[in-house]
Amino acid sequence: MTHPASTAHAAHPPAARTIAVPPGTAIHATLPGADFHDAYEVPDHHPDRPALQAWLDVAAQTPSWVRALMLVRNKAVRLVGLKDLGQLDDGYPPASGRSLRDAASYAVGDRVGIFRIRHLTDREVILGQDDRHLDVQVSILKRVEGTAAPTLVLTTVVHIHNTLGHAYMAVITPFHRIIARTTAQRMAGHGPR
Repeated sequence: MTHPASTAHAAHPPAARTIAVPPGTAIHATLPGADFHDAYEVPDHHPDRPALQAWLDVAAQTPSWVRALMLVRNKAVRLVGLKDLGQLDDGYPPASGRSLRDAASYAVGDRVGIFRIRHLTDREVILGQDDRHLDVQVSILKRVEGTAAPTLVLTTVVHIHNTLGHAYMAVITPFHRIIARTTAQRMAGHGPR
């Protein structure tokens, strides 16, 4: 029997709260010189789940509207010489709703969807994608402070390399904010697979 509280947070994930990039974290160390950053915090209903597993569980069930936005993005950017990134859930079994591998089987340097793992602990994972225009890093952080309830923080930090990168970010930022906030909310609502 499903516990009513777990059903409630899965059906209606809590709203993500915009916060500052948490100090003392690996992603915070990448902030100097960044051209863009944002961070969204949600309750962590599964505090024993590693940070990477939280990402894998959500990426394996990417919503169709996010896939459609990524498809439009990829087609548009190819016209101006930017990289087609594919989809957030590339490399996952189709329609399985499960991550391809358990988080414990990944190491720094491995590919996870469109990203490579740059930093990996149970508490924080940093995923990145670098090309000649942009260096994008995404962190999933398991945060516990004192007696406060545990939270998850999804942070994005972008370093722009050139004019085309600036133009791209000017267009994509509103879409990024929607996708990042929604992804954070979905991480709060998804339990371990």
